[in-house]
Amino acid sequence: MVSMSTLLPALLALIGGGLLSLLIARVFGVVFGRLTRKTRSETDDFIVQVIVATIPILGWVVSASWAWWLVPTPPEADRVVFSIAKLILVVFLVRLVNRISLRLLQRSAIHSGDPAVGSMLRALAPMVRALVWCVGAVLYLQNIGVQMAAIWALLSAGGIGAGLALKQPVSEFFEYITILLDKPFQTGQFINVGEVWGTVERVGVRSSRLRSVNGEAIVMSNSALTSSVVANYGEMQQRRLIYRLGVTYDTKHDVLERIPSLLKAIVEQGGDARFDRAHFVAFNSSSLDFELVYFVPSNDYIQAMEAQQRINLDIVQRFAEEGIEFAFPTQTLHLHNALDAGA
Repeated sequence: MVSMSTLLPALLALIGGGLLSLLIARVFGVVFGRLTRKTRSETDDFIVQVIVATIPILGWVVSASWAWWLVPTPPEADRVVFSIAKLILVVFLVRLVNRISLRLLQRSAIHSGDPAVGSMLRALAPMVRALVWCVGAVLYLQNIGVQMAAIWALLSAGGIGAGLALKQPVSEFFEYITILLDKPFQTGQFINVGEVWGTVERVGVRSSRLRSVNGEAIVMSNSALTSSVVANYGEMQQRRLIYRLGVTYDTKHDVLERIPSLLKAIVEQGGDARFDRAHFVAFNSSSLDFELVYFVPSNDYIQAMEAQQRINLDIVQRFAEEGIEFAFPTQTLHLHNALDAGA
């Protein structure tokens, strides 16, 4: 039977430890609350509040364990009580770490400024939560004296099997992270990958969805995207158009000399293109070839085609006014395939 002389120290330890934990939580809240008010961060306030709420719980559990230790009890009862106390401590510590880590992930997602990166960080939340719980469970089992050799062997074998089974999904997930961090393209941009031309609609964990110029949806694995050469037309600042036009061999010398300046004036007069160069470049079997190069300061395909059409019509009109006769050069057109694809 437990005497009063034995029960009193245990009761004092329980009450004193619990009150001390309340005092520590109060002091912690006041000190760090002042610091967080200076930072004006809701996340910092949340972390302080979570820690302040957890300290008394941990303090009462430790105080109860200490009080139980002061009371003479059978060893078997001690092991059960201390195991329960350790379990409660581990559960609340894991919850504390999870709440803080998930809040930090959420803050990073909000401040990333990139919806794709924010989505990736939110997708990591379940993985972080599961990892913290696994670490807490392993530490608890080791602390209560469970032999971990067999468990480690089982986990190793299971890990090898899971690794082989999940090799492809895990690989695609890391390719997904590579796309989000490296940003070779983003949602809404027009890209070319091999024979595929399309607008990026969504970047997923395993695959990405593109909308082709013909309208059909194209689903490509992330590994296929990262291992291929990607031409991103969404980041074009301007389009460079280059093509040849030919005139007949009976065109006079002074007219040939005026054609480059005539082409320059035609390009510049509309204000929708920037002239680069125009030169007499080749003698062909049936034509004297001039090469015209100019830039359209836009990545919009329709705008580039409008500028090209205006220039072509002006060239036809001016050449007719000047009496310059067109011929058919060997190479009549040198435009990037992206223009024909509707980039």
